[in-house]
Amino acid sequence: MKYSDVEISSVSDLITQLKNHICDFKGPIWFRGQSRSEWSLQPRLMRLEDKPPETHYFNRFKQDASLILQSRPNNEFEWLFLMQHYGVPTRLLDWSESALVALYFAISKEPEEDGALWVLQPTVLNQKSRYKPEFEFEIPSFEDEILINYLPSTIARESKSSLLPIAAIAPRNSPRMQAQQGVFTISHRENIIIENSGDTIDHIWKYIIPNSCKSELIKELKLLGTNKFQLFPELDSLSEIFS
Repeated sequence: MKYSDVEISSVSDLITQLKNHICDFKGPIWFRGQSRSEWSLQPRLMRLEDKPPETHYFNRFKQDASLILQSRPNNEFEWLFLMQHYGVPTRLLDWSESALVALYFAISKEPEEDGALWVLQPTVLNQKSRYKPEFEFEIPSFEDEILINYLPSTIARESKSSLLPIAAIAPRNSPRMQAQQGVFTISHRENIIIENSGDTIDHIWKYIIPNSCKSELIKELKLLGTNKFQLFPELDSLSEIFS
C-alpha cells in the first residue's frame, strides 16, 4: 500500500496522520471504516461464495420492491443504489468524504476486534481504470459514459471484458446518504479488491484502530457531534442520543 499501516488511538492521532500522509495533495480523499482490520475492500456481492449471477438479485429485487416503492428508480444504477441501501448484495462499496464518518463505522461494532480506517485517493484509482477526465481531479458520475461498462445489463450481455474498480459519485437523494457524505466505488465482473488494483498500490492505505481504543474513540466522536442519529437521521436512531 502507499503507506505502512499505522495505529491510531484518538481523533488527534487521526488528524496527525492525515496531515503527514495527505500533505499537499489537492485532490479528493475518501474514507471507509471497517469493524475488522483484516477485512479486504470487497463489495458484498463479491464476498459471497457460490454466488448467483448479479441479475438474480437485481431482477428479484425489482420484482418485489416495485409494488411498495413510492417512486420508481429511473435507471439501473438507481436500482443498485436502492439495493445497496437496503442491504442487498451489489458490486458497490460505500465510502465517505468525511474521515469522522468513516471512523464511526470502524469503531461502532465488533468491540473485541481491531478496526480499520481506509484512506483512498479516488482519482489515482481511476487513472488505473484508464479514466481520462478533462480536469485532473474530476470524478465521474454514474451518468458518465465510462460507467456504461459497469451496468448490470452490460456485464450480463457479454463475458470477455475485465475492468478494474472505479470511483464515482451519485446524487445524494436520501437524508442518510447526505448525512454520511456518501460516495461509491463499483467493481466490474472480477473480484479485484480495491487495495490490489493496478500494478502499483499508490492510491490507498489504512490506519489500524486497536480494540482497546474503540470505546474511548466513541466518546470523542460524541463530543464532536458524530453519533448514530447524525449519520442515520431516522426515528430508529433517536434512542442513542439519550444513552
